[in-house]
Amino acid sequence: MKNLATFGRILFGLPFGIIGLNHFLMKDVFLGMMTSFVPGGGFTIMLTGVILILASISIIINKYVVITCYSLATLLLLFILTIHIPGLFDPKQFEMALIELLKDAGLMGGALMIAAYYQTQNEKTE
Repeated sequence: MKNLATFGRILFGLPFGIIGLNHFLMKDVFLGMMTSFVPGGGFTIMLTGVILILASISIIINKYVVITCYSLATLLLLFILTIHIPGLFDPKQFEMALIELLKDAGLMGGALMIAAYYQTQNEKTE
């Protein structure tokens, strides 16, 4: 069971690293997704990319998983509130915004589950 949890944790963390790299490689696409009230433009996209890559590494190497997953859930909630929900009101972006909203909601749920699992495991060992 422990091997399965490790495999799941790695599978969960890996896409965040890839998405983080995409923030650097496809900056123009992410700029197009940003709403006007998100400050920073390209800097915000690069910073978010770095955060996602660091979160991925933290989850994969099993260090600070609880705080990383809670922080990641908060970041995903910010994405939902500032990018995906406003995108639902634009007929050109509706389909993509809905898909991205559902994806980020699922990832947020996964991050919360992993954080709760590892928090419980840490409490058992103390």
